[in-house]
Amino acid sequence: MLPFRQAPVRHFSDVFRLHGTVPSWLRFFRWLGYRSGQPPVGSGFAYKTVPHITLKSIANNEPPATEILYDQPEIDKTKVRITGPFTVEALPAPVVKPLDDIGDVEEDISAKQTDWRDQLLATGILGRGGSRLAFSRVEPLSGTKFLQAEVETKEDTPRRAVICFAGETKPLDSRMVAMALDEAETLRPAPKLIIFAAFQFDPEAAKDIDEMNWPGVTILKAQMNTDLMTEDLKKKRSSDQSFWLVGQPDVELIRDGRSKRKYKVKVNGFDYYDVKKGTVESGSTSRIAMWMLDTDYDGMCIEPKQVFFPMGGKKDGWNKLAKTLKAEIDPDLIEKYAGNESLWFMAESNTRIAVKIIDDRGIESLKVIRIGDE
Repeated sequence: MLPFRQAPVRHFSDVFRLHGTVPSWLRFFRWLGYRSGQPPVGSGFAYKTVPHITLKSIANNEPPATEILYDQPEIDKTKVRITGPFTVEALPAPVVKPLDDIGDVEEDISAKQTDWRDQLLATGILGRGGSRLAFSRVEPLSGTKFLQAEVETKEDTPRRAVICFAGETKPLDSRMVAMALDEAETLRPAPKLIIFAAFQFDPEAAKDIDEMNWPGVTILKAQMNTDLMTEDLKKKRSSDQSFWLVGQPDVELIRDGRSKRKYKVKVNGFDYYDVKKGTVESGSTSRIAMWMLDTDYDGMCIEPKQVFFPMGGKKDGWNKLAKTLKAEIDPDLIEKYAGNESLWFMAESNTRIAVKIIDDRGIESLKVIRIGDE
């Protein structure tokens, strides 16, 4: 249910990455037509064409060739594309290597991890408010498979930390988290920090990391910038944002006492690691720019049934969306879609719900809850 009434919009740009501060993060673009009339983009855009008349075609009385104007795509004025400030990101195209080169795979992985260690030493890990977790040294860790780096923090009292890097082509999963923690338990002296760095976190793995309680050891998640996948975008400058700390979402599932199938979600905020204090601090909802609720999560992708803009004022969030789409606003619903509590929804036992939260830095975090486990 949306907090305004309008004719259905056929297509939304449903994959986007936010960057920077948002209460006015929504952007609206003209919808470019597709060659086949329908998405996906792989079918090709439809462009304007013009006849290419030449002296030869005139002399031979031949029909002129058609020239495609690639700088003039056709525009479908019946649709509006909705997205946030974004960058175009893609995984490198898969390459099939000859059988003789299969032995080079381990060397490729080792070379990439060396690059990531060098980048980590140069840039550190970005925290809240521009603070950074900096390191005085970053070295390979021998004798382990799932922990690939040993680091020392650049602080008045240096602390030993170990790093687990996930791969490029799949999310960090629960198995890798468990194996890395098993290896960390055997290390002497024991590390004070364990950092899991990944391009993408499996929801269950993120849950395992967030709920892990290891006395004397702090366990953190660090998002890796996809620029690290592309050789020419890595500058190894201290100002680069190659790694940044991911907060832990504090989400509460509330059941209606009068019904066994009626629930709502309350987002209490983020728990952030304070780089300066070296402790995990509870955060409020004041820094949540947007959050989405999927009431029947399939474990693969979010299909939000409810979307909220807590930081959106009278000119932002749903108000801006409704104005751009020339829709009639329902004032009763607008206020409900601007807070940290969802609307009531029905769900069966063992159904998984997912809450995706985006903070004011554009960093995303996902919380998955199974009905019956709360």
